[in-house]
Amino acid sequence: MMLSVRDLSVVFTDWGKEKPFTAVDRFCLDMDRGEVVGIVGESGSGKSMTAHALMGLIRRAQVTVSGSAVFEGTDLLSLSREEMRQYQGRDLSIIFQEPMTSLNPTMRIGKQVEESLRIHEKLPKEERRVRALDAMALAGLPDPESLYTQYPHQLSGGMRQRVMIASALVLRPRLLIADEPTTALDVTIQAQILETLKDINRREGTAILFISHDLGVVKALCSRVVVMKTGKIVESGPVDEVFYHPQEEYTKLLISSRPARKKLRGGGANG
Repeated sequence: MMLSVRDLSVVFTDWGKEKPFTAVDRFCLDMDRGEVVGIVGESGSGKSMTAHALMGLIRRAQVTVSGSAVFEGTDLLSLSREEMRQYQGRDLSIIFQEPMTSLNPTMRIGKQVEESLRIHEKLPKEERRVRALDAMALAGLPDPESLYTQYPHQLSGGMRQRVMIASALVLRPRLLIADEPTTALDVTIQAQILETLKDINRREGTAILFISHDLGVVKALCSRVVVMKTGKIVESGPVDEVFYHPQEEYTKLLISSRPARKKLRGGGANG
Protein backbone atom coordinates (compact mmCIF):
# COMPACT_ATOMS: atom_id res chain seq x y z
CA MET A 1 0.00 0.00 0.00
CA MET A 2 1.49 3.33 -1.06
CA LEU A 3 -0.88 5.65 0.82
CA SER A 4 -3.25 4.89 3.69
CA VAL A 5 -5.34 7.78 5.03
CA ARG A 6 -7.37 7.25 8.19
CA ASP A 7 -9.82 9.67 9.81
CA LEU A 8 -8.31 12.76 8.22
CA SER A 9 -10.14 15.78 9.59
CA VAL A 10 -9.63 19.49 8.99
CA VAL A 11 -11.34 21.79 11.50
CA PHE A 12 -11.33 25.60 11.30
CA THR A 13 -11.68 27.42 14.60
CA ASP A 14 -13.18 30.88 14.19
CA TRP A 15 -13.13 32.56 17.56
CA GLY A 16 -16.06 34.76 16.53
CA LYS A 17 -18.36 31.74 16.34
CA GLU A 18 -19.52 29.29 18.96
CA LYS A 19 -18.82 26.13 16.96
CA PRO A 20 -15.77 25.20 14.86
CA PHE A 21 -16.27 24.46 11.15
CA THR A 22 -15.30 20.96 9.97
CA ALA A 23 -14.13 21.16 6.36
CA VAL A 24 -13.04 17.49 6.17
CA ASP A 25 -14.63 14.91 8.45
CA ARG A 26 -12.88 11.55 9.04
CA PHE A 27 -11.76 11.01 5.44
CA CYS A 28 -10.30 7.56 4.70
CA LEU A 29 -8.53 6.33 1.56
CA ASP A 30 -6.14 3.60 0.47
CA MET A 31 -4.09 3.92 -2.72
CA ASP A 32 -1.75 1.41 -4.34
CA ARG A 33 1.29 2.33 -6.39
CA GLY A 34 0.32 3.41 -9.90
CA GLU A 35 -3.40 3.68 -9.10
CA VAL A 36 -5.61 6.53 -10.35
CA VAL A 37 -8.33 7.58 -7.90
CA GLY A 38 -10.82 10.41 -8.27
CA ILE A 39 -12.46 12.59 -5.62
CA VAL A 40 -15.67 14.31 -6.74
CA GLY A 41 -18.15 16.64 -5.12
CA GLU A 42 -19.63 20.11 -5.29
CA SER A 43 -17.72 23.25 -4.38
CA GLY A 44 -17.23 23.27 -0.63
CA SER A 45 -17.42 19.48 -0.32
CA GLY A 46 -13.91 19.31 1.17
CA LYS A 47 -12.12 17.63 -1.74
CA SER A 48 -9.50 20.35 -2.29
CA MET A 49 -9.02 20.80 1.44
CA THR A 50 -8.27 17.07 1.63
CA ALA A 51 -5.58 17.44 -1.03
CA HIS A 52 -4.02 20.44 0.68
CA ALA A 53 -3.93 18.60 4.01
CA LEU A 54 -2.16 15.61 2.41
CA MET A 55 0.40 17.94 0.82
CA GLY A 56 1.06 19.78 4.09
CA LEU A 57 -0.23 23.06 2.69
CA ILE A 58 -2.57 23.95 5.57
CA ARG A 59 -0.50 25.94 8.02
CA ARG A 60 -2.86 28.35 9.74
CA ALA A 61 -2.97 28.83 13.49
CA GLN A 62 -6.73 28.40 13.71
CA VAL A 63 -6.88 25.12 11.78
CA THR A 64 -6.53 21.66 13.30
CA VAL A 65 -5.53 18.74 11.04
CA SER A 66 -5.90 15.33 12.64
CA GLY A 67 -5.89 11.66 11.71
CA SER A 68 -3.12 9.92 9.81
CA ALA A 69 -1.82 9.77 6.23
CA VAL A 70 0.81 7.05 5.99
CA PHE A 71 2.83 7.38 2.78
CA GLU A 72 5.39 4.63 2.16
CA GLY A 73 5.57 3.99 5.92
CA THR A 74 5.70 7.63 7.07
CA ASP A 75 2.76 9.50 8.58
CA LEU A 76 2.78 12.79 6.67
CA LEU A 77 0.49 14.47 9.19
CA SER A 78 3.02 13.92 11.99
CA LEU A 79 5.86 15.69 10.17
CA SER A 80 7.15 19.15 10.96
CA ARG A 81 7.03 21.78 8.23
CA GLU A 82 10.73 21.28 7.52
CA GLU A 83 10.37 17.49 7.36
CA MET A 84 7.36 17.78 5.04
CA ARG A 85 9.37 19.92 2.62
CA GLN A 86 11.57 16.89 1.95
CA TYR A 87 8.51 15.09 0.54
CA GLN A 88 6.89 18.00 -1.31
CA GLY A 89 7.86 17.90 -4.96
CA ARG A 90 10.14 14.89 -4.57
CA ASP A 91 7.70 12.16 -3.50
CA LEU A 92 4.37 13.99 -3.74
CA SER A 93 3.51 16.80 -6.13
CA ILE A 94 0.38 18.83 -6.77
CA ILE A 95 -1.07 20.53 -9.85
CA PHE A 96 -3.44 23.41 -9.17
CA GLN A 97 -6.47 24.60 -11.10
CA GLU A 98 -5.25 27.93 -12.46
CA PRO A 99 -1.61 28.01 -13.64
CA MET A 100 -1.49 31.78 -14.02
CA THR A 101 -1.82 32.16 -10.25
CA SER A 102 0.86 29.51 -9.63
CA LEU A 103 3.40 30.43 -12.30
CA ASN A 104 5.70 33.42 -11.78
CA PRO A 105 4.98 35.85 -14.65
CA THR A 106 8.50 37.31 -14.46
CA MET A 107 10.38 34.00 -14.63
CA ARG A 108 11.10 31.95 -17.75
CA ILE A 109 9.33 28.63 -18.13
CA GLY A 110 12.45 26.47 -17.93
CA LYS A 111 13.59 28.01 -14.64
CA GLN A 112 10.17 27.39 -13.11
CA VAL A 113 10.15 23.74 -14.16
CA GLU A 114 13.62 23.36 -12.63
CA GLU A 115 12.62 24.81 -9.27
CA SER A 116 12.11 21.47 -7.48
CA LEU A 117 15.48 20.27 -8.78
CA ARG A 118 17.19 23.32 -7.26
CA ILE A 119 15.50 22.65 -3.92
CA HIS A 120 16.01 18.88 -3.67
CA GLU A 121 19.04 17.98 -5.79
CA LYS A 122 22.44 19.56 -6.26
CA LEU A 123 22.90 19.27 -10.01
CA PRO A 124 25.02 21.12 -12.55
CA LYS A 125 23.12 23.78 -14.50
CA GLU A 126 23.13 21.80 -17.75
CA GLU A 127 21.84 18.64 -16.09
CA ARG A 128 18.98 20.61 -14.54
CA ARG A 129 18.16 21.96 -17.97
CA VAL A 130 18.12 18.48 -19.51
CA ARG A 131 15.88 17.14 -16.74
CA ALA A 132 13.50 20.08 -17.19
CA LEU A 133 13.32 19.54 -20.95
CA ASP A 134 12.59 15.84 -20.39
CA ALA A 135 9.75 16.71 -17.99
CA MET A 136 8.33 19.23 -20.45
CA ALA A 137 8.34 16.59 -23.19
CA LEU A 138 6.69 14.08 -20.83
CA ALA A 139 3.96 16.66 -20.13
CA GLY A 140 3.26 16.88 -23.86
CA LEU A 141 4.72 20.32 -24.51
CA PRO A 142 5.80 20.79 -28.14
CA ASP A 143 9.35 22.01 -28.81
CA PRO A 144 10.52 22.23 -25.18
CA GLU A 145 13.80 23.86 -26.26
CA SER A 146 11.92 26.89 -27.57
CA LEU A 147 9.44 27.06 -24.69
CA TYR A 148 12.25 26.84 -22.12
CA THR A 149 13.11 30.54 -22.59
CA GLN A 150 9.56 31.87 -22.89
CA TYR A 151 7.36 33.47 -20.24
CA PRO A 152 3.93 32.26 -19.04
CA HIS A 153 2.00 35.03 -20.81
CA GLN A 154 3.36 33.80 -24.15
CA LEU A 155 1.66 30.40 -23.76
CA SER A 156 -1.94 29.32 -24.14
CA GLY A 157 -3.96 28.15 -21.14
CA GLY A 158 -3.52 24.51 -22.07
CA MET A 159 0.24 24.90 -22.48
CA ARG A 160 0.53 26.70 -19.15
CA GLN A 161 -1.26 23.79 -17.50
CA ARG A 162 1.24 21.41 -19.13
CA VAL A 163 4.04 23.53 -17.66
CA MET A 164 2.48 22.96 -14.24
CA ILE A 165 2.39 19.23 -14.96
CA ALA A 166 6.04 19.30 -16.04
CA SER A 167 6.99 21.16 -12.84
CA ALA A 168 5.18 18.54 -10.78
CA LEU A 169 6.86 15.66 -12.63
CA VAL A 170 10.44 16.85 -12.87
CA LEU A 171 11.48 14.81 -9.80
CA ARG A 172 9.38 11.79 -10.85
CA PRO A 173 7.13 11.76 -7.75
CA ARG A 174 5.34 8.56 -6.79
CA LEU A 175 2.06 10.40 -6.13
CA LEU A 176 0.66 13.26 -8.19
CA ILE A 177 -2.31 15.17 -6.77
CA ALA A 178 -4.26 16.99 -9.48
CA ASP A 179 -6.59 19.59 -7.93
CA GLU A 180 -9.18 20.56 -10.58
CA PRO A 181 -6.45 20.80 -13.25
CA THR A 182 -8.81 20.97 -16.25
CA THR A 183 -11.62 23.16 -14.91
CA ALA A 184 -10.45 26.37 -16.58
CA LEU A 185 -9.88 24.69 -19.97
CA ASP A 186 -12.25 24.09 -22.86
CA VAL A 187 -13.45 20.53 -23.49
CA THR A 188 -10.97 19.78 -26.29
CA ILE A 189 -7.96 20.88 -24.21
CA GLN A 190 -9.40 19.00 -21.23
CA ALA A 191 -9.38 15.79 -23.27
CA GLN A 192 -5.75 16.41 -24.28
CA ILE A 193 -4.65 17.00 -20.68
CA LEU A 194 -6.45 13.83 -19.57
CA GLU A 195 -4.67 11.83 -22.26
CA THR A 196 -1.38 13.28 -21.04
CA LEU A 197 -2.12 12.22 -17.45
CA LYS A 198 -3.13 8.74 -18.62
CA ASP A 199 0.12 8.46 -20.56
CA ILE A 200 2.16 9.57 -17.55
CA ASN A 201 0.39 6.97 -15.43
CA ARG A 202 1.12 4.21 -17.96
CA ARG A 203 4.72 5.15 -18.74
CA GLU A 204 5.95 6.29 -15.33
CA GLY A 205 3.70 4.31 -13.00
CA THR A 206 2.82 7.55 -11.20
CA ALA A 207 -0.17 7.24 -8.89
CA ILE A 208 -2.69 10.06 -9.40
CA LEU A 209 -5.25 11.47 -6.99
CA PHE A 210 -7.53 13.45 -9.30
CA ILE A 211 -9.90 16.01 -7.76
CA SER A 212 -12.81 17.43 -9.73
CA HIS A 213 -16.44 18.46 -9.60
CA ASP A 214 -16.84 17.02 -13.13
CA LEU A 215 -17.87 13.37 -13.03
CA GLY A 216 -17.31 12.92 -16.76
CA VAL A 217 -13.66 13.90 -16.43
CA VAL A 218 -13.19 11.55 -13.48
CA LYS A 219 -14.83 8.69 -15.37
CA ALA A 220 -12.47 9.23 -18.29
CA LEU A 221 -9.35 9.00 -16.14
CA CYS A 222 -9.88 7.10 -12.90
CA SER A 223 -10.34 3.48 -11.90
CA ARG A 224 -11.89 4.28 -8.50
CA VAL A 225 -13.86 7.27 -7.23
CA VAL A 226 -14.67 8.82 -3.86
CA VAL A 227 -17.78 11.01 -3.62
CA MET A 228 -17.70 13.78 -0.98
CA LYS A 229 -20.39 16.03 0.47
CA THR A 230 -19.94 18.63 3.22
CA GLY A 231 -16.57 17.18 4.18
CA LYS A 232 -17.66 13.55 4.37
CA ILE A 233 -17.35 10.55 2.08
CA VAL A 234 -20.85 9.52 1.02
CA GLU A 235 -19.88 6.77 -1.42
CA SER A 236 -16.79 5.17 -2.95
CA GLY A 237 -15.87 2.28 -5.21
CA PRO A 238 -14.87 1.33 -8.76
CA VAL A 239 -15.81 4.06 -11.26
CA ASP A 240 -18.23 1.96 -13.31
CA GLU A 241 -19.94 0.62 -10.20
CA VAL A 242 -20.48 4.08 -8.71
CA PHE A 243 -21.53 5.65 -12.03
CA TYR A 244 -23.91 2.94 -13.22
CA HIS A 245 -25.13 1.60 -9.87
CA PRO A 246 -24.96 4.48 -7.37
CA GLN A 247 -26.23 3.65 -3.91
CA GLU A 248 -26.60 7.10 -2.35
CA GLU A 249 -29.12 9.78 -3.32
CA TYR A 250 -26.43 12.46 -3.44
CA THR A 251 -24.40 10.42 -5.95
CA LYS A 252 -27.52 9.83 -8.05
CA LEU A 253 -28.18 13.57 -8.03
CA LEU A 254 -24.62 14.38 -9.14
CA ILE A 255 -24.82 11.87 -11.98
CA SER A 256 -28.26 12.98 -13.15
CA SER A 257 -27.17 16.64 -13.22
CA ARG A 258 -24.02 15.91 -15.24
CA PRO A 259 -24.15 17.38 -18.76
CA ALA A 260 -23.29 15.06 -21.64
CA ARG A 261 -19.67 15.41 -22.72
CA LYS A 262 -19.08 13.40 -25.84
CA LYS A 263 -15.35 14.04 -25.98
CA LEU A 264 -14.69 12.64 -22.52
CA ARG A 265 -15.59 9.00 -22.66
CA GLY A 266 -15.21 6.51 -19.87
CA GLY A 267 -12.78 3.73 -19.13
CA GLY A 268 -10.52 4.17 -16.16
CA ALA A 269 -6.80 4.56 -16.58
CA ASN A 270 -6.13 1.10 -15.21
CA GLY A 271 -8.69 -0.72 -17.31
